[in-house]
Amino acid sequence: MATIATPTAAAPQRYMQGIAVPASSVRPPEFFARTRRHISLERSFTYDGSETQTVVELRKSDILAGIDVRFTGSVTVAPGTGTVASTARWPYDLLRALRFTANGASNIINVSGLKLKVRDIMKRSDLTDRGVSQTFGGSAKSNGTLAIASEAWGVGANSSGLAAGTYDVELVWHVPVAEDEQDLAGAIFLATSSSDLTLTLDYAQKADLFAITGDAAVDIDGTFQVSSTKYSIPIGQDGQIVVPDLSVFHSLIQSRYANGVQAGENELRLIGQGAGKSLLRIFFQVYNGTPAAPLAMNAANFGRQAWRYANNETPDAFHDGTHMRVDSERRYNSDIGALWGFGCHDFAHENAFRDVVDMGTTSELRLVTTINSDVALTSPAVEIVQETVFLAGQAV
Repeated sequence: MATIATPTAAAPQRYMQGIAVPASSVRPPEFFARTRRHISLERSFTYDGSETQTVVELRKSDILAGIDVRFTGSVTVAPGTGTVASTARWPYDLLRALRFTANGASNIINVSGLKLKVRDIMKRSDLTDRGVSQTFGGSAKSNGTLAIASEAWGVGANSSGLAAGTYDVELVWHVPVAEDEQDLAGAIFLATSSSDLTLTLDYAQKADLFAITGDAAVDIDGTFQVSSTKYSIPIGQDGQIVVPDLSVFHSLIQSRYANGVQAGENELRLIGQGAGKSLLRIFFQVYNGTPAAPLAMNAANFGRQAWRYANNETPDAFHDGTHMRVDSERRYNSDIGALWGFGCHDFAHENAFRDVVDMGTTSELRLVTTINSDVALTSPAVEIVQETVFLAGQAV
C-alpha cells in the first residue's frame, strides 16, 4: 500500500523589525552568555567642505547596537581684510543632519550633530564634560560644552574675531541605534540578505557655521570614519540561531518650529503619536537672532516650561528656565542649559518602567515653552527632538 506523506507543521515564527526568525530562537539569557562584541570600521572617506551629503551602507552581519562617526581634520581661518566669526552651529552641527534607515523603517534617527552630542550626555551617566575646556562666546568654558577631553574644536563656538591660522579639529558623534546597549532594546538584526541599512550624513554649509565679511575665507578639510558596534549571533545547542528580543525600534526625530514662535507661552504639538509608542525624552532649544544662537536656559529668558496632553493636562511644569536647567544638571552632570540652551523633559533617566509616556493613551501631546516678554526676538525658532521606542512594523 502506498504511503501518504503527512505535511510537517512549520515551526512557529516571530517577526522582529520585519524579519522572520524562529520563535524558539528568541532567548535573551543564552544570547548574552554566548555573543561577542565587534567594533569595526565600516567606511573612511575624505571631506574638503564642498560635499553636501555622503551615504554609507553598513555591512549586513550580526546585530547592530551603535555607530560612531569621527571627523579628524583642520579648519583654516584667513581673515584677510575682513573678519571671521563662528556661529553657535560650530562645531557639532558640521553634521547638519544624520539620518538612519533600517529594514524599511524610514529615518528612525534624523537629528543634527549637536542633538546627538547632548543625547549622549543624557544617556551615559558616566560621561561628563566637567573640566574639559573649550571656547564658547570668546571665553573658555569648562562645563556644559558637551565636549570630551579627546576632542578639539579648532576654534571656539559662537566666537568673533577669529585669528588667522590652521587649527586641528577632532570630533566624534555617537549614533544610539539601540536605546540601551546592555539589553540591546532597539538594536538592528542584520544577518540576512533582506536587511537594509543606510546612514546618510548631510553637511552644513559654511555660511551656517561661520559669519564671514570682506575677503575673509574659511576652509575645512579632513577625514570621516564610520565605525559600528555589533554583536555576533551565536548558534545554540539545538542548531538554531539565538537572538535577544528585537521587537522594537529606537528613534530620535528632530523637528523645527518657526511660525508663530513669540514671547509668552508657546504650545507646540509633538509629531508621530500612536499606539505602541513610548516617549523617553523631549529635549529642545530656542534659537534667536542673526546669526541664530540658542537662548540660555535661565530665568532671564524663560518662564514656565512644561509638557501637556489632552485638553489641559500638565503633569510636569518647571517654574522657569533656571529650574529646568538645575534639574538637567542634576541628572546629567553637565550644565546643558547654560551654553547650548537645552531644556529637557526626561521620562527614562531615573525609572523608565514607571515614568515613560504612552503615546497611544496621552493624546495631543504638546511641548510648552514660555519665553519672557522682555527678550528681544528676531526670527525665533524652536528645535525639538523626540526620543521614542516603538514596536517594529509601525510607522515612525
